[in-house]
Amino acid sequence: MKFIDEVRISVASGKGGPGAVSFRREAMVPRGGPDGGDGGKGGSIVLKVDPRLHSLLDLRFKKSYKAVDGEQGGKQMASGRAGDDLVISVPPGTLVKDHDGRILYDLSEEQQFIFLEGGLGGKGNVFYKSSVNQAPTVAQKGLPGKQMDIQLELKLLADVGIVGLPNAGKSTLISRISSAKPKIADYPFTTLVPNLGVVKYKDDLSLVVADIPGLIEGAHTGAGLGTQFLRHIERCRLFVHLIDISAMTGRDSWEVYQEIRNELSEYDKLKTGEEGFAPLSERAEIVVLNKTDTVDEETLRANIAKFKNKGHEVFTISAATGKNTKELVEVLGKRVFQ
Repeated sequence: MKFIDEVRISVASGKGGPGAVSFRREAMVPRGGPDGGDGGKGGSIVLKVDPRLHSLLDLRFKKSYKAVDGEQGGKQMASGRAGDDLVISVPPGTLVKDHDGRILYDLSEEQQFIFLEGGLGGKGNVFYKSSVNQAPTVAQKGLPGKQMDIQLELKLLADVGIVGLPNAGKSTLISRISSAKPKIADYPFTTLVPNLGVVKYKDDLSLVVADIPGLIEGAHTGAGLGTQFLRHIERCRLFVHLIDISAMTGRDSWEVYQEIRNELSEYDKLKTGEEGFAPLSERAEIVVLNKTDTVDEETLRANIAKFKNKGHEVFTISAATGKNTKELVEVLGKRVFQ
């Protein structure tokens, strides 16, 4: 599985280099005095949001990250070399939590900042020279760096989230409207990881669509990896409820829709009181009936009526043949950019 959305790592900034104890030694310069330089500053831990990344995979196999220590000061008042900063790149949408699960940062935009400052270098013995102490033999050791165990958790950033039961055609749809190439097969749970696709709307506009792995009854309790993937739709502005209306499902389309809605509502209850959480059940949505190429006109009209009679906006497509998918993109673009 190449998609990794949660890792635990230990990070530490570099310690400051010690100051030097040194005295000037030159011919014809008696009693040259102290000339020990300051130690270099330790390297910092820098977090960088890289929009080219869509997973925490690069951080999975290394659990400890440490910046370079500062070097010791030298003679002739030469300062020690500062330690290099260690830059850790993460994808947009990454939450940085402490070991107790408290959110420290929500990295949703491209940025770069110092997470742990490196230790300051120690002063050399020249710093201690005074009128009453002409030859100090002491220097500072340099301050230690900082260390922290953190948890990185990724919540995908997408404009539109496609939700639905397994085998509803989500992967087929995202492959039809974008360049994403998810695994597609005719059995449930083909998709084990979320897929992102960039959909061109107009010449200068595009929207990001997330194909969320199939939800099942009890997903909010973890069934079918539900909670692991439900969090990836927390940042979506618009939901597409994709419903398979083919006879092969043996399910009523309205009951299927209600089942998904219930999982969103139950997940909202679990997140009640969490800072910044907007209920999933209150997000804008479009109901999309898929696999219309497999049913007759009478069955299609009956399915549409079930939703329109309840006041829902409904759209019909065949992701497999591409029917109405361009029109769907137009609708999504207007809703996202209106």
